[in-house]
Amino acid sequence: MTINFEKALGIHEPALKFRTQRAAVLANNLANTDTPNFKARDVSFQSVLQEKMSEKVSLNQTSQRHIEAPGAATPPELLYRTPQQSSIDGNTVEEQVEQAAYMKNSLDFQFSFIKLNGSFKGLMKAIRGE
Repeated sequence: MTINFEKALGIHEPALKFRTQRAAVLANNLANTDTPNFKARDVSFQSVLQEKMSEKVSLNQTSQRHIEAPGAATPPELLYRTPQQSSIDGNTVEEQVEQAAYMKNSLDFQFSFIKLNGSFKGLMKAIRGE
């Protein structure tokens, strides 16, 4: 009997990758808090989730006359954050908003890591026959 790791680990493995990407984007925003004309960016969880859901279906274009599937194999795009209070120098980074987003992302990362760790422990027990 084989173990399907994708089913055993669930969505938490790709979620860790997403949370790592988002942490880098948010850290970049925080690092550029005082940079004039810097525009804050973020990654949309919904767009990444939709991308992962579309990966389950593989569509082959066997004819030049076929229409491409919308949203198939598109990388997650960085979106611009709309500031609640504009800055005189054109910078859209709001430090408190970015810190809150970074902290929430960190907690979500920790949750996925704990769930993934629990899945690995369960797999190890199954392999040992416990």
